[in-house]
Amino acid sequence: MTGIETEKEEKLQLLMRYKETGDKKLRNSVVMEYMNIVKYAAVSTRNMYIKFTGAEDIVNEATLALISAVDSFDPNKGAKFETYASIKVRGAIIDFIRRQDIVPRSVRRFAREYDAAYSELYGELDREPTSEELAAKMKITLARFESYTYQMAASQTLSFEELLADKGFDIAEETDENGVWSAEAPLYDQEKLKYLTEAVKSLKERERLVVTLYYYEKLRFSDIGKVLDVSESRVCQLHAQAVKKLRQYMENYINL
Repeated sequence: MTGIETEKEEKLQLLMRYKETGDKKLRNSVVMEYMNIVKYAAVSTRNMYIKFTGAEDIVNEATLALISAVDSFDPNKGAKFETYASIKVRGAIIDFIRRQDIVPRSVRRFAREYDAAYSELYGELDREPTSEELAAKMKITLARFESYTYQMAASQTLSFEELLADKGFDIAEETDENGVWSAEAPLYDQEKLKYLTEAVKSLKERERLVVTLYYYEKLRFSDIGKVLDVSESRVCQLHAQAVKKLRQYMENYINL
């Protein structure tokens, strides 16, 4: 048994002792041992909350969810605690963000107008329009366009994360950097996992790269822009487009 495997086994045994005894001191120790789940979730969702709240609030919500997961976990159901807790923690963060009502009507209106302008310009130019061209088409300043684009990306991300959470998916936890699903997914229906894999693979190359860098590498939009040599606004556009396609792809499957 490797060092990592030994550590996992020790953490699991600590959890099992708590489940047997109900000792609150043991529960606190278990929570501390699994705080990496909280930190991971806080980092992987930061682009959704960074503009309206701090990481401290998110970590607090996630920690409460981890405590709840420790209490409600049933080892007899055959699920890994890490997977179970990750879903609970991520769901709590999404619920917290949703309660903040962070998407104003102006951003929702912008999203609709953006789609219309993008489709029209793409047809006219036979290529993806630039931020400047889109802003001009929508008759707003470039600064306002970029601000709305960032908020639109955040709202699209939240919408997609809600869909995944409601259906038991975790795109970051269950796939590798190539979008290939793990062989171990005891909580998930394999057909659904395969369908989401196909959804990721169906994206255009740059959209798929943005999804990879955001979900797997945990890069900020600004850092992704440096990798792709494009503006942060352009990354937000690519991300919003990718998430919209993924959501539509998954909704089509779920509604079958």
